[in-house]
Amino acid sequence: MGNSLICRTKKDAKDNGSKSKRMGKSQRKMLAEEEFLHKQALSMALHQHQLSQRFDGSMSRRIGSTSSRRHADPLANEKKLLESLEKIKFKKIVLLHGEGFGAWCWYKTIAQLEEVGLQPTALDLTGSGIDLTDTNTVTTLAEYSKPLIKYLENLPVDEKVILVGHSSGGACLSYALEHFPEKISKAIFLCATMVSNGQRPFDVFAEELGSAERFMKESQFLIYGNGKDKPPTGFMFEKQLMKALYFNQSPTKDVALAMVSMRSTPLGPIMEELSLTPEKYGTGRRFYVQTLEDRALSPDVQEKLVRENPPEGVFKIKGGDHCPFFSRPQSLHKILIEIVQIP
Repeated sequence: MGNSLICRTKKDAKDNGSKSKRMGKSQRKMLAEEEFLHKQALSMALHQHQLSQRFDGSMSRRIGSTSSRRHADPLANEKKLLESLEKIKFKKIVLLHGEGFGAWCWYKTIAQLEEVGLQPTALDLTGSGIDLTDTNTVTTLAEYSKPLIKYLENLPVDEKVILVGHSSGGACLSYALEHFPEKISKAIFLCATMVSNGQRPFDVFAEELGSAERFMKESQFLIYGNGKDKPPTGFMFEKQLMKALYFNQSPTKDVALAMVSMRSTPLGPIMEELSLTPEKYGTGRRFYVQTLEDRALSPDVQEKLVRENPPEGVFKIKGGDHCPFFSRPQSLHKILIEIVQIP
């Protein structure tokens, strides 16, 4: 029995030793894996932080390419940018949406501009976004532009703003340049209807949609707010077509936001001819931002607008569709900041 006990004790000790050894190996392996995962997570976090902080002030023509200064200290670049913008006199930027959109579509741009000390304001044009006006009652460009007009009228005498107009919101931009040239520092047309004197905003889209007369007769997207026996009052594309035209490069979450936020567009304002004079509109500083993956206003049409009504500067966004919250929002962010800094 004693021998048996001794044998069992030795065996137990041996088993326990083996078990302890196996547990030691298992624990060491687990600790090693945890350390590896921790280092990997830390590396990724640092990388993301560097990406979020990086702004090298590169020119728009280089957007989409590798910066030659990618090894520069991002914190130093950011500090330099902030110091540069601190000296800018006019920091207010007013963002105007295009057809169907609202102030909500600028949420990314607002956050990015605020981060560098600029003062962006996004407006809902009449009957858009959360403005409760019935779009069927908005018949003129002056009515459609009322929120912008009111904003400019209330500006202090010695203040100016930078206006950014998207798509058909470019017509409101042109209207403002004609009526309030002394209150606008710069006007930036973002894949917008930068019309010439005597031209209608709709004419810009004519090559995409056909003539105005044909559109008014044949389009299935027209809205007859005053009855079928009266002229149409607005239009709105069905969701699938809207996705294809406006959001072919946009993130899924942004598209989902747009699908529950888009509203019909009043037809009268985009069918109105603009009267633009060299003495007022002509004195404004205009810049144009082209979107190179745009299906609603093709790059060719945008290029034609620039040729026929030359602005002071032209910038291009690779991978940009027709929606203000592009899949590459930092491209727009950088371009706007660059234009702000132009003397």
